[in-house]
Amino acid sequence: MDVLIVGAGSMGIWLGTAIGSDATITYADVDREAAAAAAEATGGSVTTLDGDDTGRDDTVAGEDTQKEQDTYDAVCLAVPMAHVTEAIAEQASRADHAVIDVSGVMAPPLAAMREHAPDRERVSLHPLFAPERAPGSIAVVRDAEGPVTDDLLAALAARGNALVETTAAEHDDAMETVQAMTHATVLSFALAAESVPDGFETPIYEQLQTLAEQMTGGTPRVYADIQATFDGAEAIADAARTIADADPAELESLYQKAGARWHDDSETAADSPATADQPAEGADQ
Repeated sequence: MDVLIVGAGSMGIWLGTAIGSDATITYADVDREAAAAAAEATGGSVTTLDGDDTGRDDTVAGEDTQKEQDTYDAVCLAVPMAHVTEAIAEQASRADHAVIDVSGVMAPPLAAMREHAPDRERVSLHPLFAPERAPGSIAVVRDAEGPVTDDLLAALAARGNALVETTAAEHDDAMETVQAMTHATVLSFALAAESVPDGFETPIYEQLQTLAEQMTGGTPRVYADIQATFDGAEAIADAARTIADADPAELESLYQKAGARWHDDSETAADSPATADQPAEGADQ
């Protein structure tokens, strides 16, 4: 199977690595050197975004792996979510059988696939992990399935990934909480928190510190794209303002409301992880 991966960043390299043993991989990217590096890393080859390599610069690394054909069994878009619909419009015609994206949003690319590849297999994927933490769970929407996409998904499952079947609406709604709200919360803590003396850490603080360190070690553009694509940050800001403005009685009520959302009736306060940071009560009573 011949697969064109448009986008030679970390996600494109992950995809090429994950399916490389079951497919012949070719990369195309706005950065020709990045495409060459991805091809070298995964045993693939390189082509241009327009499929026209006349007058190419032979000094670019990896040029000897140039692929001549312009159509492929599958075209996979591994580009930022802000550019995925444009990339599908430009690249879908190079797919003989299937178009796939791994952009992280699902409704817009699937709509673009239906428009520009109406007679092709169409699948949207969202690996719910950073490439360096593979394998993991991959959200999957099979908009128009067939043998090519079935084989590619089987290859991903064979690498230890768990395929989570969903719909575009369910996925995109969930990402408002899973990504936009979560990232806004952690980034807000990372911006607002002050350093504390050694030994003052509590378990919850340490967990937030770990999350802040993990998140701020990523790619800023990715997090910016998520906030631009999904709602959620405003809800976190509103909740934080409500907490900041609450008097003690109101705050206790908010705490109870939150507890009711996250704990079932059978869970006691003693069993709750929150008690790890809960100050002792009654010391002066």
